[in-house]
Amino acid sequence: MAREEKLKKILELVDEYYEEGKTALPDEKVPVSGKIYDSEELKNLVKASLEGWWTEGSWTASFEEKLKVFLGTKYSLCLNSGSSANLVAVKALCSRKLGEKRLKPKDEVITLAAGFPTTVNPIIEAGAVPVFIDVELETYNADISMLDEALSDKTRAVMFAHTLGNPFKAQEVRRFCDEHKLWMVEDNCDALGAVYKGKKTGTFGHLSTVSFYPAHHITTAEGGAVFTDNPILYKIARSIRDWGRDCWCPSGKDDTCGKRFKWKLGDLPYGYDHKYTYSELGYNLKMTDLQAAIGVAQMDKLEGFVKKRKENFSLLHEMLGGFGDRFILPHATEGSEPSWFGFPLTIKDKSIERRALMEYLNSKGVATRQLFAGNLTRQPYFIDSGIKYRKIGELKNSDIIMNDTFWIGIYPGLEKRHFEHVKSCFEAFFRR
Repeated sequence: MAREEKLKKILELVDEYYEEGKTALPDEKVPVSGKIYDSEELKNLVKASLEGWWTEGSWTASFEEKLKVFLGTKYSLCLNSGSSANLVAVKALCSRKLGEKRLKPKDEVITLAAGFPTTVNPIIEAGAVPVFIDVELETYNADISMLDEALSDKTRAVMFAHTLGNPFKAQEVRRFCDEHKLWMVEDNCDALGAVYKGKKTGTFGHLSTVSFYPAHHITTAEGGAVFTDNPILYKIARSIRDWGRDCWCPSGKDDTCGKRFKWKLGDLPYGYDHKYTYSELGYNLKMTDLQAAIGVAQMDKLEGFVKKRKENFSLLHEMLGGFGDRFILPHATEGSEPSWFGFPLTIKDKSIERRALMEYLNSKGVATRQLFAGNLTRQPYFIDSGIKYRKIGELKNSDIIMNDTFWIGIYPGLEKRHFEHVKSCFEAFFRR
């Protein structure tokens, strides 16, 4: 049997294996997230594995092309995680190639305490000082009325995330950054497919990031990406991702520039191998072709995933609307079309103990999560490490989120029957 026929047979068996293993999610089990896939992801994974290349290659190039077409950016760069994407985005701003515009130690970056740690951690790793402003309840996004107060002569950048897929006021933030000659980094990890004022999130910042962890809108198991329209930032980000090397050859390629042994850079001798010349402080943060092969199949489902998330959010909002006296219900930012990651609730009836409610819901199969770090400045590593930061005001809403907010899943694997179970669990808890 020819190799092509053998591959065809293998892929047919993958189809059969997947179909035989499919199971329905029980009504009483409501996870906060989960990966959605079919045999196409598995077949791509098999094909990529049989090719024997495995590291970054043709599948990664195809995935990057699909990503940048979806967002409408000039460049996309795949990495091994969304956290790495945030790290590379911030580290790119520290490059000496940017001259006086670069982010330097003790410079300030305006950000949020109510969010995920790896939005803020790269700022600290860069030696910069995070300046925390508060968030609005209901949208859980930055209160941009605080931007002017947060601004100082040390401010060099603004970095926010679109919380739980609900866009922050990205157009206004970009306008603020342009006015004050600041960099804008847009953490789009929870919001792939969201739209603000007619434009997709992930296209407002000088740099933006996404995550492909299984909880997110599409998955590659582990993975992330950086996006930009700026060729210099792209080159810097790619260098940092690829050990910091000056060479831009793809994996397995040599002498793309046509003068591999004709460079004179740094204090190296003329003709030093360009593949081993390093212009940035970098790492190896590449995605593998095995991961990218999954992502290629996931991209064909992304629009459907986003549509389903929106439908599930609307359905759950309607079902829980009768609890408006007990909770602050979430609302989309004005002018936005969120790509909802979760359904946040903030307790306003002080007779409700959050821990008791969460424990009850979890005992009934309804998984819950708190809103990530709550108020990051109160986390052990922030206090124990003596991290330097500034905050504007008392971050009262961030503290409310820390104490009274949790969220429920609305990912595409859930149906109306699951939300009926959620509603019945809330009703049963309050009857108690």
